Amino acid sequence: MERGSSKHAPRVDDQMSQEVRGLVQGPGTGGSRVEEFREAEPAGEDQPGATTAPAGDLRTGTPQGMTSQDVEARSRLGRFITMTALPGDRLALIANARENEAPDDLVAALERLPEGTRYQTVSEVWAALGHRNETTRW
Repeated sequence: MERGSSKHAPRVDDQMSQEVRGLVQGPGTGGSRVEEFREAEPAGEDQPGATTAPAGDLRTGTPQGMTSQDVEARSRLGRFITMTALPGDRLALIANARENEAPDDLVAALERLPEGTRYQTVSEVWAALGHRNETTRW
């Protein structure tokens, strides 16, 4: 017994599979979803390449009131203080950071936090360490 499509002829099945090949296989396998005439042409030899920063200044998602270095440093702090430690005081934050194998400089910074204060978020810990958080726009 031969198995095959009972609804279409083999020629129609082949034609239908060609029509959806770009959707099934994606653009990297020769079946691009984009028509050839819509693809961007590369820059010429005497032209600059395409850039996401046409004015030369790369615009990032840095919030107002912080530098990209501040954002990266706060993110680094947040990687070693998990949500299970928050809300928490100085000792809970230090213990959690050590459990997560935080670098010595982060543990030393947490040890400088004042005692008796409970922190709700990593941003509050960051501010208590003497850094600035983003400013809100009203």
